[in-house]
Parts: sequence; C-alpha cells; structure tokens
Amino acid sequence: MQIERVRPEIDGGRFPIKRILGDRIDVSALVYADGHDLLACSLLYRPAPSIGDPDPPWLSAKLEATAEPDRFVASFSPDTIGLWQYTIEALIDRFGTFRRDLKKRVEAAQDVSVDILDGATLLEQAAKDATGDDALSFAAVAARLRDDTIPLTERITLVLDSGLCVAAARHPDRRLATRYPGILEVVVDPEKARFSTWYELFPRSFGPEGRHGTFADAEARLPYVAEMGFDVLYLPPIHPIGQTNRKGKNNTLVAQRGDVGSPWAIGAPEGGHTAVHPSLGTLDDFDRFFQAAARLGIDVALDIALQASPDHPWVQEHPGWFPRRADGTARHAENPPKKYQDIHPFDFEAEEWPELWRSLEGIFRFWIARGVRFFRVDNPHTKPLPFWEWVIRSIKRDHPEVIFLSEAFTRPALMHGLAKRGFTQSYTYFTWRVSKDEITSYMHDLTKTEVAEFYRPNFWPNTPDILPEHLQNGEPAAFLIRLVLAATLSSSYGMYGPAFELMEHNPPREGAEEYANSEKYELRRWDLRRPDSLRPMITRINRIRMEHPALARNDNLQFFQTDSDLVLAYGKTHGDDTLIVVVNLDSYHQHGAWVELDLPGLTDAGRGFEVHDLLSGARYTFRGKRNWVELDPRTSPACVFHARRLARRETDYEYFL
Repeated sequence: MQIERVRPEIDGGRFPIKRILGDRIDVSALVYADGHDLLACSLLYRPAPSIGDPDPPWLSAKLEATAEPDRFVASFSPDTIGLWQYTIEALIDRFGTFRRDLKKRVEAAQDVSVDILDGATLLEQAAKDATGDDALSFAAVAARLRDDTIPLTERITLVLDSGLCVAAARHPDRRLATRYPGILEVVVDPEKARFSTWYELFPRSFGPEGRHGTFADAEARLPYVAEMGFDVLYLPPIHPIGQTNRKGKNNTLVAQRGDVGSPWAIGAPEGGHTAVHPSLGTLDDFDRFFQAAARLGIDVALDIALQASPDHPWVQEHPGWFPRRADGTARHAENPPKKYQDIHPFDFEAEEWPELWRSLEGIFRFWIARGVRFFRVDNPHTKPLPFWEWVIRSIKRDHPEVIFLSEAFTRPALMHGLAKRGFTQSYTYFTWRVSKDEITSYMHDLTKTEVAEFYRPNFWPNTPDILPEHLQNGEPAAFLIRLVLAATLSSSYGMYGPAFELMEHNPPREGAEEYANSEKYELRRWDLRRPDSLRPMITRINRIRMEHPALARNDNLQFFQTDSDLVLAYGKTHGDDTLIVVVNLDSYHQHGAWVELDLPGLTDAGRGFEVHDLLSGARYTFRGKRNWVELDPRTSPACVFHARRLARRETDYEYFL
C-alpha cells in the first residue's frame, strides 16, 4: 500500500499550513496498491496533543475517490483555534472487494458456492474486530452463509445486502493498514488573522502644541480611528527611549535639546521592553487606553523590536547578550551603509542564549498578561529563524488567539521562511508593485500557489519608513489608487496615518523613499479636520469591506482581461456576494477599457445584470461578458461594483460608465 503526494503539505510536512476557525480543510492523497483490490482510505485528524496530557483520539473521515486516478479526498473542520494534526490511513477493503467480485461472478452465472464461504470467513474476522450489535450480526450472517441447507440464492442475497456492506466497512481488517509516515499540522487562527484593517499612529504626536502626547491624548483620537472603520490600531514602540547616541530630527547623528529620539531605540533608566515611556504615562494609563479601544471594537497591536538602546537596563545587567567588536566595544545595529548608532542588537548565539531567549519570550508574555493579542514584529528577518519557531509556538500553545505580523522586507525565501515558522501575517512587496503585470503576477503567487497555504499578506501602501515614489507626486488619485488596491486585493491591509489620509508626500531628497521630517524622529502635528483629507473615502472603503464578505478572503480573487495596460480589473465572489473592481492605474490621465468578465451565473445568464458602484453610488446595467468602463482620476480612479442579477428584464437601452 502506497500513500503519496498528500495535499496540503508544506516541505514534506516540516511546517504547518494555516487556516481560520470554521474553514473546511480539504485533504487529498494518491493512494494505490498492487492488484485490483478496493481500498478503504481515511483522513485522520485531531487537536494536537498538549505537553503532559494524554494524546487525544483520532477522528476520521472517509476519503472518496476523485476524477484523478488514485487520488482520494476528504475534509474536516476544526472546531477550536490552536494546533491541529492530520494524516492518512489506508487499507485493503477485503469485504468490499469480495462483494464486488462476487457480484461479477453471479452476473456471469458462475458457481459461487465456495466463494460464499470466503465471505463467511471475512465476516467471522469482522465479528472479532467489532463489538455490540455489529459483532452479533456478523457472526449470525457468517453462520447462515456456512449453512448449506439454506438455498444458495438466499445466501447470495444475504451477503450482497448493502446494509451489511456498510456495517462491515465500519470494522475493516486493520492488521495490514498503512499510515502515512508524517503527521501533518494546521494552525487554526481566529477570523482576524485573515481579515483585519490596520491603522498606525504615534501617540506622542497627539499632545497639545509643544507637548509630548500621552495615552490619554491618543485615547481622544480613538473615535477618529473607529469611525474610519479600522479594527486594529498599531502603536510603534511605547517604551522609554535611550539618550546615548539619540538621533535628532531627520535622522541626524546629533540630537538637539528637546529632540525626542526614535521609539525603536528602546531602553533607558526608567526601564526596557516592559516599561512605558514616562511622557506617555504609566502602565495603568496604557491599560485605560487599551480598554477604551476595546470598547470601540479596536484591538491594539504593539510593536516588538528585539533590540536595545545603549541605556537599556539589560546592557549593564547582561553584557554577554550583546555582540562585541574586535576592540571590545558593543556593536551597534547596521544595514550597510546605514548605521543605527542608537541601537544595539542582541546576540542570539551568545553563550547565555537560553537565558536571553527566555527573557525575550517574557516580553511577549508580559504584554499578553495585560490583554494584548496583536504584535507587529520589527525586522524579524535579522533574528534567527529557530528563535521565531520556538517562541511563536511556545506562546501560541498557551495563547492560540495571538496574532504576529512580520515586518520583513527582504528576500522572498526568507519572508516565506518566517511565515512557515509561525508568523500569522506578513508585510509584502505590494508597496512596490504598481504596473498591471506586476500586480497580477504577484497576486497569482500569493493566492494561487503553495504560498497561500502558509503566507497571509497584509498590504500597506505606506509605512513610517517607506514613502514610495508613486505617492511622492502628492496627487489624491495616486493615494486613492493605492487605497483601493490594498483594501480590495488583500483581505488584510493597513496604513500609516495620518500621513496617508493627509497625503504626506515630501521626501528628504530626490530618489529617497522616505519621509522628510519623519515622525520617527520628531513630534508631528496633524490637522485631522483638513478639508482635503481622504478620510471620507477611507471610511467608505472600510465600510464596503465590512459589508461584503467577498473581500474577507484572498482565495477567491479572479482577474479579468482588459484591452488596456493601464486599466486593471478583478473580482471576488463569496456565496451570493460578487464584487468587480476596476482601477485606472494612471493617476494623471483618463483611461477606458473593454473588460472581459467571467462570472458564472451573471455573464452566462443570457441577459443583463446590474452593477452598483459602491464608491460613487451610481448604478449601471452590464450585458454579457464584454463591457466598457472609463475612469477619470480627477473624479474617481476606481469603481467597486457590487453585481447582482436583475429581478426583472432590463429595458432595451444600455448604460456605460
């Protein structure tokens, strides 16, 4: 018996797949054996055993044959979040094979008097394996099959009974059963792991003019965030900031009096990763802020940056945790030619690494104990993969609801490696994918390949570190294009605000993809009431996301052909909810295109269907598969159409956008 090519399976079972609570998990395998015997194949699944507890029993589902020769498939739906296991078991269906062959012999008018005795032997064995009524029934039928006083035709009818076959299938001969050598795993996460809407702000920038903002000041801005429709609020590091080598405004090497420094230079005499910056408030103030956000339906995500300023208490308490240069001085972080003189990295391979690793795990557990369940992890690709695999699995064993977002912009294999080792969501290359070919190719990789089994994208059009070139023109259309793409291509997306909605677009110098007067190094003042703010459109987009389940997943993404390289069209369908998104990728000029739609149940219905542009409110009638759409970036560079079949036959005239 051979079991091969199990799907889904990542790297031979080395890493788990990812799913959401309530998902149906389809598992298939190639199963075959020599000869012509029928096979009985089962999908086995269970919650992963807990350390120190007895192993839970395997549940099973029958694998059914598919159109592909020798490939069988079955499904299961985990009913709790956490780690689950699954594997495949196969054996020869001896009674089913006997029954099939007996029917053929009977149909060929052959003498089956001896074959009937073979059936009795099989049922006698089944009686030994079974219990209760099934065991009694098998024994009774076997005895009658051996009773030659009963007419052969009656015994044939008895042994071919479909109910007997079903009962026998419940008690197969497992003595020669084959089990797939690997136990595969699936991480089952809560819904927000797949569908979430993130907003980033610096609390320190929301104080009155001339004063460092506090948690209380940021709390006053929570309704603003909630009204726009964001359900995750991400805060950059909230810890004390070191004074030694503190960076000044615009990342200058020498700080001036009053410069607040970078939040990522973590640690000062007031404490390290489990303390809060005194100017923000106290831990009790943080708790009040956290609870106020929860009342508005917002989860607070904390930035965890595993690095330390020269003033971090650990630098003095545990000097062996930090790498040294040849002259004995502590090494500062760098990404040549960039240098971060205000930051020391940790030495994950130090002699004291077990204590260091446990202390770093303790950072997450400290904030989890205060209710935090979302963590955005800074630069995880600069830390060892084994550390992430250990710490994430350890934490999710006790807190399976925790979500880790990987902020890694690096080589694809390394980004994928982080996701395989436990990160729930990941930043992506979306920020730099701008052309039609780039977007369609990238989305194919993310949604239609094995990558989709373990890598959940979170699309960000900007970050405090990244002001992409296509936003530096300051055109509202450019921001709206990236907003619509991020929010509708990916089920999870985020933005760095208020820089995004206020269309901040000035780089410090030509060719730089970063912000002048970066909020990373200074307090900023944002006028949230500016009349040109994109806040209304962001609110509308996020409302569309919440009201349309088609946008809550990525596996349903479908691109449509257009006859223009500057017009991108795609759709998502979930149940009866179908959305068609058409975007003009040129933020300066008007473009139109014929869009070739392929929507079973709509475009193949032989009559028109209504589309409602959820951005403008306009309604149109589309006919068949080929429809014209024209978009002017000065009014709206995109349409998000909700499509539905007309309740009555439309009039003879047509509408086009």
